[in-house]
Amino acid sequence: MKLYVTGIILSLALLVATGPVGAKEAVPGNGSPRLEKATFAGGCFWCMEAPFDHLEGVVSVTPGYTGGTKKNPSYEEVSAGGTGHAESVQIVFDPAKTSYLTLVEIFWHNIDPLTKDGQFCDMGRQYRTAIFTHNEEQKKVAEESKKALEESPRLKGKTIYTEITAASEFYPAEEYHQHYYKKNPLRYKFYRFSCGRDDRLQEIWGKPPH
Repeated sequence: MKLYVTGIILSLALLVATGPVGAKEAVPGNGSPRLEKATFAGGCFWCMEAPFDHLEGVVSVTPGYTGGTKKNPSYEEVSAGGTGHAESVQIVFDPAKTSYLTLVEIFWHNIDPLTKDGQFCDMGRQYRTAIFTHNEEQKKVAEESKKALEESPRLKGKTIYTEITAASEFYPAEEYHQHYYKKNPLRYKFYRFSCGRDDRLQEIWGKPPH
């Protein structure tokens, strides 16, 4: 009997400490942030990681491949242009700390939307620009943002080739591509300079604020 009572006490103590089985999953607002995904293609994914990496509310930025047909493509396959995928970045973020619109605006100012099927010194569909939307709200924000750019004094009358399409399977790139700008800063800076990326961005968007 003593062992039985002791077992009941221990069970009650555990129930108070942890709650009923499955209760944590069933109760909303348990302290975990509600995270969302945003996926963008802006040419070389090495250069699209850094602009988002240190933004408040961004949990992770993963370079990878999406928008194509081949499952589990390799970098060599995508860069050859035969898979339909675009080099992309997928961002996991907390919408309570940074909005999807903010991410879209950062995306625009880090690409050349006036070039079709390519970016800077990289040409081909694998380097196209695109916004891959994960829900109807993202689609609405992206389309309204694109329309505002088309009507802006800076880009009015020019064709914006950036696609807005529904997100599909995203495949993370090989490990050596993750955080490349941190792992290989000299090579990254040389590539970015020799590709003329920053000069072209300044030509389109103006000198960035300091």
